Amino acid sequence: MNDKKKNVVKVAHQLFIEKGFQSTSIQDILDVSGIAKGTFYKYFSSKNELFTTLFKMILKEVETNRNELLIGEDPSNIEIFIKQIELQMKLNQVNKLVRLYEEVFFSKDKDLKQLVNAWQMNESTWLYHRFIDLFGEDKKPYLLDCAVMFAGILHYNIRYYNRIYGPQSDMDYVVRYCVERIRKMVHEIAESEEQLLHPDIIKNWIAENENKMQDFQEKLYNTVLSLKSDLSNLEGQMQYIELLDFILDEFQHSMSPRKFLIDSALLSLETADGLFEKDEIEPLKKLIEVHLA
Repeated sequence: MNDKKKNVVKVAHQLFIEKGFQSTSIQDILDVSGIAKGTFYKYFSSKNELFTTLFKMILKEVETNRNELLIGEDPSNIEIFIKQIELQMKLNQVNKLVRLYEEVFFSKDKDLKQLVNAWQMNESTWLYHRFIDLFGEDKKPYLLDCAVMFAGILHYNIRYYNRIYGPQSDMDYVVRYCVERIRKMVHEIAESEEQLLHPDIIKNWIAENENKMQDFQEKLYNTVLSLKSDLSNLEGQMQYIELLDFILDEFQHSMSPRKFLIDSALLSLETADGLFEKDEIEPLKKLIEVHLA
């Protein structure tokens, strides 16, 4: 990501914090960042795509810093886990991640809701695997329940503690308090042999998402290959072959495929004289529409 694009993300992040995501317009971002509208749309197809990029950047920073604390350390050491959670909570606070998450969660935007729901599932998955490190394989059947409960305990305790004592309050104390509570609960729940959420739902969720993406990629590749094959026998059609390659590349290598550019490429392919019949290009359009819906 180049410096100008990073600056746009940084400016948008600050505006989202100050004004809220819903109340911040693209024009607000243009005014503060000092870029032209065309430059903005070169980087992002929409405010939603910008938010997605920002959200994933924050999560990547948290993940990287969290994992670095484990290098050369014993994963079963609960003090290392406490440091990981303390670091994560501090980064979340600096980036106002919970505030952004809550605003999106209570919005009506389906794509952004899917984004934060995926984040929640990923966080629960990470906690579940760290709890296996901490508490052992014998308690594995009960550790997803414990991971979900810990996330709730931590979130609400920090929220109310900060509300009462201020945002500069001793977060380390709250984290350590919550870890101690869950440590005792893990043993209690394991002894009771009661289970609410089976850990297999994590495997099913990951497998379902991976299978959907793999199926889409295969269908997209085969559809594009077929269209390119039809063009290979025609003179002067290299620009359209490049458009098909561009569409394929957007979905294979881009974290957030730029819908407006994909739509533009599809329109050029669809309206080119004598290039494709409607029933030839329609399967590609439908495949992409369903995937992006």
